[in-house]
Parts: sequence; C-alpha cells; structure tokens
Amino acid sequence: MTALALTVNRREVELLAEPRTSLADIVRDKLDLTGTHLGCEHGVCGACTILLDGVPVRSCITYAAACAGADVTTIEGLDGDEIAIELRAAFTREHALQCGYCTPGMLVSARDLVLRLPEADERQIRIGMSGNLCRCTGYVGIIRAVGFVIAERRARGIAPEPDGGRRLLGPAGSGHGSFGLDERQDTTRPTPLATAEAKIASDVATDFRPAAVIAQSFEVAHAPDKVFALFADIAAVASCLPGVTLESASDPQHIRGEIRVQLGPIVASFVGVAQVEQDPSTMSGRIVGAGDDRRSRSSAQGEIRYALAPIRLGAATRVDLSIGYTLTGLLAQVGRAALVRDVARRLVAAFADNLDRNLSGDAPGESRQQETINALTMLVDILRERVPRWLGGGGRH
Repeated sequence: MTALALTVNRREVELLAEPRTSLADIVRDKLDLTGTHLGCEHGVCGACTILLDGVPVRSCITYAAACAGADVTTIEGLDGDEIAIELRAAFTREHALQCGYCTPGMLVSARDLVLRLPEADERQIRIGMSGNLCRCTGYVGIIRAVGFVIAERRARGIAPEPDGGRRLLGPAGSGHGSFGLDERQDTTRPTPLATAEAKIASDVATDFRPAAVIAQSFEVAHAPDKVFALFADIAAVASCLPGVTLESASDPQHIRGEIRVQLGPIVASFVGVAQVEQDPSTMSGRIVGAGDDRRSRSSAQGEIRYALAPIRLGAATRVDLSIGYTLTGLLAQVGRAALVRDVARRLVAAFADNLDRNLSGDAPGESRQQETINALTMLVDILRERVPRWLGGGGRH
C-alpha cells in the first residue's frame, strides 16, 4: 500500500492505495464520489472523465499513485462552477441527456471546450466531444448545448483561454497539483536550488561520473594566459554562453544561475548552482553544476573540463573541452546521442566565437543575444547537412 495525498474538490485527503489502483476507483470507492461513472474502463468511452490539475483526463486509466499531490475535481466539485451551471441548463433545454450515464464525463469535456474555443464552431465542438460516447441521444442536443454556451459567453465578452488550464509540461497530474508554481509552493519539498546544491556537494565529493561525455576543441587567437584569466571570470564566461544568466557569481564555489533551452515547443529553465576549480600550473580547470527544471520535472548534472595549450609560438591557444552530462526526467526522452553531439558542437562553436569577441574587447555575437538556446533550430541546421550526405551514401550502395 502507498500513502497518497490529494486535493479532491478543494478538500485535502490522505489515504492508502495499491500502486495499481486507478484514480476512478479512488474517487468512487474510497471517497464515495460516485458521480464519476465507469464505462469501458479502457479510456475509450469518456464516462469517467474528471479534471486533474484543471485538465480533463480519463480517470479509469490514470494511476492514482502517479498523481500524488495533484488537484482533482470530479463532477461533484463543479456544483458551483459557473460554466458547469450554464452547461447543465443548456443540456436540459436542448434535451442533451437521456439515461444520464455519460453526462458527468460529457459536462467535464464540454467545460474544457467552453474554456478554450474562441467561437461556437460545430465542427470543432464535434471533434472535441468525439472522445465521449453516448448510446442514447444521437449527440445533436449535446453539440447544440455546448455551442450555445460558448456563443453566449463570447457575446458577454468572456475571452477564451487557449490552454484551458494546461499550465505545466508533461502528463496532467505530474505537476503535483500546482496550477502555477508561483501560486502554490510546496514548502516541504526542496526547492530546485536546494536540490541542485545537494547534487553539487555530492558530485564534488565523489568526482562526478557523467552518463555521456563529448570532447570538443577550438582555437582562439589569444595567448593562453589571457584566455586562462578570462576563464577565471565567471561573469565573462557566462556572457559567452547562449541562454545562461547568473544570479550570483561572487563566490567561485557557489555560483547561482539559470540556463534556458528550447526544444521545439518545450522551453526548459534549469535553475541551479555550479562550482569552479582551476589549476594555474597546468592551465586547466573544471566547472561542475546541477540544475532542475520544475515544469518538465527534469534534472541535469554536468561538468566541463578544459585544458589550454599554446599554439603558433604562444600567440594563440587551443582549448580542449570535455563536456560530461547526465539528464533525467521528461527531457531525457527527447535526446539522441548523435544529435546531442552535433548540438554540443554548435554550442561550442557559438561559445568560441563569443569568447574570441570578448577577448578582443567586442560584445558577444548574435548567438549570445538569444535568451534561449533553441536546439530545434540547431537540429534543423544539422539535418540540412546530414540528409544530403545520407542520401548520397545510400545512392552508392
């Protein structure tokens, strides 16, 4: 049995449940909220639809244990909801129910459409309600009722909410009940910064062993001592890295900041800490850091080891980098080793360009001016390079 804490219809509840128990069984059997109906129990009919962190979900195929801390609203919790009240009246007026078994799920799904759709478009309503099956009505009255409420609300100047309550990345319920992380902080759970600090302490003590390592090198037309001095200036190094902002850099053993990364529609902000170590005798150093992105519930740990070597009779410097990282959580699922290496190569190239500009007294280039690392743009560039090569290779065999 697993201890489970939920907010159900604005009431805090704690109970014990088997890990395999569905959310539908919890609200019906444990909390006696039988307005949530079970039909197919395969997530097809929609009768069991409820709101999880404001988003409609099939409660029959949602594990309760995966929703610890989430905000659950059943049809009973919508008694005083303005949209639900209008929908119930419209359903009655349009004869949009007969036996009523599917109606709780219908109302929850319809409420979501009323929130999101900008106008009462019948086609969009039919598509939106297609996941809720009814054996009695023929759907005509249901579509009319939903369309009527949408039209009435827009006529009253009530604007649609395009996201319809979707505030967090990932499956509904995975955000531990936060409609917005700023509105409801869990004071018992460590903050991203505290978690990152603990990881950093562990990494420094045990010598971090990353899951993947990427080696890169580049050259700059400046002497090694000048380059090494810039690497000691954390603020200057951060200004050369796309997507990085610093909150505090006065203590090399406790640097606080954020790095923003964009993967298509996904924008992650890793808040964390870093430590810097340098060895002047070997012109080398190490930066080790850790951070968490609370939206995607992903964590990153990494280190950059660098060594400087004089070239061109000491007039220039070769910078050898070893980039190690471990990524966990939702964002770890979108990474592929070959593509990650190519993205890293392009990031290093941008860093090298900005580093050279900084050493020359110029402002960082356009890559630094972008507040977010847009990995999708980089991947498009990579594919433009690779696809002709792949096709050409395929033609030779």
